Amino acid sequence: MRKFNLFKTVCALVAIMQCVQSSEAQNLKAQSVRVVDADVSKISGPLNQAYKMCVGAGRANEGLRADWQRQLRMVKKDCGFEYIRFHGLLTDDMGVYTEDKQGNPIYNWQYIDELYDFLLSIKVRPFVELGFMPKALASGNQTVFWWKGNITQPKDFNKWADLIKHLVAHWTERYGAAEVQQWYFEVWNEPNLNIFFAGKQADYFKLYETTAKAIKGVNPKYRVGGPATAGSAWIPEMISFCKTNNVPLDFVSTHTYSVKRGFVDLTGDAGTIINPDKNAVAKTMRQSRQQITNSAMPNLELHYTEWSSSYTPTDYLHDTYEEASFILDNIKRASPAVTSLSYWTFTDIFEENGPRSTPFHGGFGLVNYQDIKKPAYYAYQYLNNLGKYEIVSKDSSAIITKDDRGNISALVWNCTIDHPGDSTNDQVYYRREHPAQPIGQLHLNLSGLKPGKYQLQINKTGYRAHDAYTAYLDLQAPAQLTRQQAALIKQQQNNEQPLATTTVTVAGNGTFSKTLTLAQNDVYFLRLIKD
Repeated sequence: MRKFNLFKTVCALVAIMQCVQSSEAQNLKAQSVRVVDADVSKISGPLNQAYKMCVGAGRANEGLRADWQRQLRMVKKDCGFEYIRFHGLLTDDMGVYTEDKQGNPIYNWQYIDELYDFLLSIKVRPFVELGFMPKALASGNQTVFWWKGNITQPKDFNKWADLIKHLVAHWTERYGAAEVQQWYFEVWNEPNLNIFFAGKQADYFKLYETTAKAIKGVNPKYRVGGPATAGSAWIPEMISFCKTNNVPLDFVSTHTYSVKRGFVDLTGDAGTIINPDKNAVAKTMRQSRQQITNSAMPNLELHYTEWSSSYTPTDYLHDTYEEASFILDNIKRASPAVTSLSYWTFTDIFEENGPRSTPFHGGFGLVNYQDIKKPAYYAYQYLNNLGKYEIVSKDSSAIITKDDRGNISALVWNCTIDHPGDSTNDQVYYRREHPAQPIGQLHLNLSGLKPGKYQLQINKTGYRAHDAYTAYLDLQAPAQLTRQQAALIKQQQNNEQPLATTTVTVAGNGTFSKTLTLAQNDVYFLRLIKD
């Protein structure tokens, strides 16, 4: 009996020692130091700004709303997007196409003019998605979304070509050929999915050829492309078809999302699970670039006209602080391979599943209904405030830049996907609060600076830092926000003042160092502004 007790005692001591060693290992890991070194005199070249070329929105008719326009002004000012893409330009709620009793076309550009006049007034150009089908021109009744975009082919391809010709000619007359030459014309949306296109690949190629030739018939310098597919599909096939049949193709466009499991969500009920590979999006984009390089048209531009962590507007990851670092990680790795990568979308004013009933619901947007900026918003705002020239850095999760005045900006982040895997979906897992686990310290060491005084500004996004969703959970996730609650979240989380501002002196050796604490998915944006 005593031997058995002694055995149990030894086992207990061994277990305790293992726990102590495990705890020490965890503490050691938590105390790890990440060092980011950069010599600011070593410039690798102009900063790649593919990230801000384009941003997405839900549909054209939403762009006629005052709140949508107010938010786009704000996003343009802070994030600098140059183009915008949305669905539904030709659907019936835009009043574009009807026919008289004899079947003659009646064109109406009033709503489009109102929308495009606004976009150009704030210096945002349209990345024109041509779709869906006007009911009077449709060959069937199949529709998609709450707002019923008709997904069928035209009943008369000649009438479809005439519609495109008249619309493009109208834009040329209204805005001038020099302006329209700066636009991109993309044919349809995700035709490889039967929920978006009632036809096969060959049917899409026919639609594309008809549309492209109609556009080029107005002006051969206008840019047209596709196939605007889901999942980066049909790229080699699209290039081969256009090359073989002498069909105009100025760029390739496609979409990708970082979803391991799930389906396109038309009801708001489907579950999705984030890909555990945090750089899955970037890898896919680089693979698409390689497909183009290996094709008969190797120099085509590549535009990802939709991308995000998830393709459903009910994925709470979109609202969380984790989304900011996810965005930065993939942009850093994908930018050399693409001409643009258009985040889907800039706003939660998005009605594919109908109007949403809660202020935070996993929507795609950088900003919610109440103009509350999500952590993702700050990722793009920091990117927009970087300098013109990128400085050489070996750190794969940092971008360090310099501007013409000698000001230095450093954007540094940690990206960690802590989703447990197949045991739960994003709609459950990310709906609740997730405190960030500590990682250790971040040492930023800069050399090659001009001696003198600088103003140091430090901004942060992470858990409870520019983290509106956690602040919303603190309020017990009300179904509707009162004015006071919305103002409180904005005051706490949308404060534009830096986390810290101080004056530092760079000595004759031209070096500067700063140590910061680092937790999972922290994003730091530091600026050294020369006095």
